[in-house]
Amino acid sequence: MRACRVGLVGAGGVAQRHARVLSGFEDVALVGVTDVARDAAAALAEAYGGRAFADVDGLLAAGVDAVYVCVPPFAHGPVEEAVIAAGVPMFVEKPVALDLETAERIAGLVERRGLLTGVGHHWRYLHMVDQARQLLAGRPVRMVNGAWLDKVPPVAWWARRDSSGGPVVEQAAHVLDLVRLLAGEVTEVTAYGDGTPPPVPDADIDSVTAATLRFASGAVGTLAAACVLGWKHRAGLEILADGLALSLAEDGLTVCDGAGERHLPADPDGARVAVDRAFVDAVRGVGDDVRVRYAEALRTHRLALAVAESARTGRPVALPTGPAARLTAAVADAAPAEPAGVALDA
Repeated sequence: MRACRVGLVGAGGVAQRHARVLSGFEDVALVGVTDVARDAAAALAEAYGGRAFADVDGLLAAGVDAVYVCVPPFAHGPVEEAVIAAGVPMFVEKPVALDLETAERIAGLVERRGLLTGVGHHWRYLHMVDQARQLLAGRPVRMVNGAWLDKVPPVAWWARRDSSGGPVVEQAAHVLDLVRLLAGEVTEVTAYGDGTPPPVPDADIDSVTAATLRFASGAVGTLAAACVLGWKHRAGLEILADGLALSLAEDGLTVCDGAGERHLPADPDGARVAVDRAFVDAVRGVGDDVRVRYAEALRTHRLALAVAESARTGRPVALPTGPAARLTAAVADAAPAEPAGVALDA
């Protein structure tokens, strides 16, 4: 079987990571890359193979078997539409969009076309996540506390709400994805932001956000997101079940139960390779281990946007768990003395 011909849309840091991984696969050929920053596209193509293309149409015309969409949140939409129209399998980096309308539209196009997709929630390929699921089997989750406490990444668009969506949407989506996987669907969130942007030029996002989560199972949880540090302090979650406490981070899993405490190491670099390996294998028809397809990522995106919306309005936001849920401006009835809830109605 010939090599899988892959094209990249975007030439930033995450695209460079995928190019580095993909170029190490013997059954992959990098056809090329396109980016609005043409010098960046040319540099990436020179480093890992293929050539720089002026636009997405040119890349698709080169005859690709799969396309990786690695663009900032605000740039999603037109790229995916072009790839879907061409019928080419598509890997999309998270977050899948800036807003819900774009993500819902792309999800609908993907479903109608029956297109193979993957999304870059690589944490699902950490071996410790499988171990956590095994430990939780038969034990109802009672509480989940997630956190992403970090710095402002060194890209100009990140600190703008209309470009990144803010830390919850752009960064903490990894945590929220594992929250959903390990504890089930969230039905309501209440969140607050501090209203103070981080000290970087043109910033208008909240420096910190705190949220409470209510799950369909009856479990409760929290999420904390911050971008006020000069380093990545913590990204992970803690889970409490009957007689069991789990602490998950990219570097490992700590288990506390009746037998004491033990630590199981993780391999984050291995997970970043595994997510690409699984997608390429699916494209080539020799594997079926894509753990987050577009429709699944959309559920995590809805949750992240619900947290961001609640922080913006100061009101609870309800999330139905059906696949057709849409963010609306509907406000649930409430007594005058109580905050109303913004609904994510089906």
